[in-house]
Amino acid sequence: MTVKLLSHTPLYICAHAIRMSHDNHDKSDSQCYDDLYSDQREWIDCGPKDRALIERVGNKLKHASVLEHLVYSFDISDVSRALLQELARHRMASLTVKSTRYTLNELKSEEPFTEYTDFNDQEYLPSGYERACKYLVMTENEHVNRYSILALDNLRDLLVAGISNDIAKYALPEAYKVRLQWTINARSLQNFLQLRSSKDALWEIRLLAAHIYKALPSDHQYLFTPFMKDTK
Repeated sequence: MTVKLLSHTPLYICAHAIRMSHDNHDKSDSQCYDDLYSDQREWIDCGPKDRALIERVGNKLKHASVLEHLVYSFDISDVSRALLQELARHRMASLTVKSTRYTLNELKSEEPFTEYTDFNDQEYLPSGYERACKYLVMTENEHVNRYSILALDNLRDLLVAGISNDIAKYALPEAYKVRLQWTINARSLQNFLQLRSSKDALWEIRLLAAHIYKALPSDHQYLFTPFMKDTK
């Protein structure tokens, strides 16, 4: 699993929204400098007063709507379709997934991963397990991994037989890897981290929650730390 932060909203945007409602921008300590050659102002720091303001209003006073002005985009790869289904339950987020129409073309060119040793059994071919790891998220359960690889081999057979990608993908195992871009605001991200860092969450999405938290800018993490559960 790999998680990369692609972009994020500066904290001062949230502080600006909070001060907007009280018309007290003169109390802001966010710092900026003016570009001498344009009309743009580039903000370079959100001061401690503004960071404390965001924490107080957004978290302690529960006016969490102001946190929706903070938006984060992540590149997430090597996660399963099972995890993708879990992500779809978080409505206040946008995701774009690499199409299986293209990823299945890579699988079609692979050699078989297993071979029959008798009518009722199959064994991994040399390098079969390692090659399957390119396409599948493996679990701690070897029996589950074995059947996922058999399903991958069956899917490959369908593609080699000329079944179109759009039809063959109905045989995709849940362990099949996907890559996506995921965009979410801070309010929804707090909810995601609170639910998905819990010990009751799917093991893979717990790992994703930890990776996302670590990928956040260090000066933003304080907004999310109280929502991280059972991370040890």
